[in-house]
Amino acid sequence: MKHIGAHVSASGGVFNAPVRAKQIGADAFALFVKNQRQWKAKPLDKDTVEKFKQNCKELGFESKYILPHAGYLINLGSVVEENAKKSFESFKDEVLRVKELSLNKINVHPGAHLNKISEIECIKLVAKNINRIIEETEDVIIVIENTAGDGTHIGYRFEHLRDIIDSVKDKKRIGVCIDTCHMFAAGYDIRDKESFFKTWEKFDEIVGFELLKGVHLNDSKVELGSRVDRHESIGKGKIGIDAFKLLMRDRRFDDIPLILETPNNSIWADEIKMLRKFESDRSL
Repeated sequence: MKHIGAHVSASGGVFNAPVRAKQIGADAFALFVKNQRQWKAKPLDKDTVEKFKQNCKELGFESKYILPHAGYLINLGSVVEENAKKSFESFKDEVLRVKELSLNKINVHPGAHLNKISEIECIKLVAKNINRIIEETEDVIIVIENTAGDGTHIGYRFEHLRDIIDSVKDKKRIGVCIDTCHMFAAGYDIRDKESFFKTWEKFDEIVGFELLKGVHLNDSKVELGSRVDRHESIGKGKIGIDAFKLLMRDRRFDDIPLILETPNNSIWADEIKMLRKFESDRSL
């Protein structure tokens, strides 16, 4: 069974996120556990934490289908001293917040080398910082997301994800999230049945479906291999609708959060209904 949602706003308090997810007919969701464009935030207070847990319970959201997203400032591959220190401390704080909310994973972009070190060195540094985070926290799975490869970001090849994971000591605390827009922009075609299965077989061979902890469902405004991160509504971009029909019928994507990050949040409820129809209607 598929569990579908969107990255909903936590404005006014994280406890609002499950309410907003329920309003669009979701049974999964993503959220930021603090302001995504600031290094620091005030600690979560007890009432906020309890209200979040209560809302999740009352509205039927299980923690395994909630995929928090780390802030955009974090760069675990930075060698710039001040930025590296802030990135580590900010990400550690977010992991602790996730634990406090009784959630079990957090999604993070791996990082960027900023033309100061090589991709290989950056991959090793990201893994080193993930190991440090794991050593200093408990239970929460670090879920690294593939990137479009824009700028100097690593993570746009499956091999990058594999190499980071290979260097992580505690394999129980590491996983991946695949963004379909990023995948396509990085050069992995999924537009038709042949390319869809070929690409996902390559993913399974290099990374492994056992490490897949979530998928971001996004069409792409830009062409295959453009290395530009521009999300589009489902079926309205360069990927097209067939890839999402195939994904929704594929049981390898059962029992993980499938999260919309499409740009028009006013149609998220319609997109969720459409995706559920793809899963259930075998005639499509």
